[in-house]
This record gives sequence, structure tokens and C-alpha cells, in this order.
Amino acid sequence: MDTRELFARLIQCEAGGEGDAGMRGVATVIGNRANITYGEFARINGGGDFRAVIEQRGQFTCMRETVGGRYNPQNVYNMTPTQEHYDIADWAIAGGRLAGVDHSLFFHNPYNPTCPTYFPTRVGVIHNRINDHCFYIPTSYYANT
Repeated sequence: MDTRELFARLIQCEAGGEGDAGMRGVATVIGNRANITYGEFARINGGGDFRAVIEQRGQFTCMRETVGGRYNPQNVYNMTPTQEHYDIADWAIAGGRLAGVDHSLFFHNPYNPTCPTYFPTRVGVIHNRINDHCFYIPTSYYANT
């Protein structure tokens, strides 16, 4: 599977029910991780490698076929992206970024009406919420990752 296909599947899997803005928000985070020049993601991204970011171990539940020792049916291998998912992947790869998500490097669905102030490891602070996803910009802790 090529990078575009993998990215479209990840967008569908992680945010398919979140509408255009939610999917673009998730794609923006991945684009930001692929292009950041410092911290953990800079060491992973190889200067713009979206696939390396998507495949980074432990980052996306949708990249795992098992979670907690059980089969995870919501994984990229079970997704069938539509043209919308490919268009959003193409948009992000071409440098598109969703206003309001800005420089966010993390997203999280808290399954709660409020977003925690900090991303679980304090490497991000809340920036915005789009539908069910909370988006976090990096803190000074991220720079040291």
C-alpha cells in the first residue's frame, strides 16, 4: 500500500465520523508532525516523510491490528476510503493546514464533553476542539522529547 492510500485509510479510521473539518484536523496534525524541525517527530519524519509519521509505533490505534490482546476491527486494513479521504490526504501532503488546528501535534478523543488541559504526557496543551477531537499544540516539554 502506498503512502497516499495509507494516509487516506488513517484519516477515515481516525476521524471518518467527524466531518470534513474533523478529518482535515487529523490530517493537519499528521502534516505538522511530518514537517516539524525539532523534538521526537523531527527525528522520525526524515524531513517530510508522512509514512514514517503514520507508522511510528504507538501513535495511532488505527495502525494496530490488536489492542489489549484483542483484535482491533477498526484498523487501517479494514478501511475502504472514498474520494473525500484521498482528497484530504492529497491536500495535507501538498501543505494544506486547517485554520484553528494550526501547529497542533496531538489529537485525542476524550469521550467526554470537555478536553483535558494537557495532552496525557504534558507535551501538548489544549488549543481547540473540533467535534469529538481535542487538538493540542506543543509545550516546552515536547521540545525535549
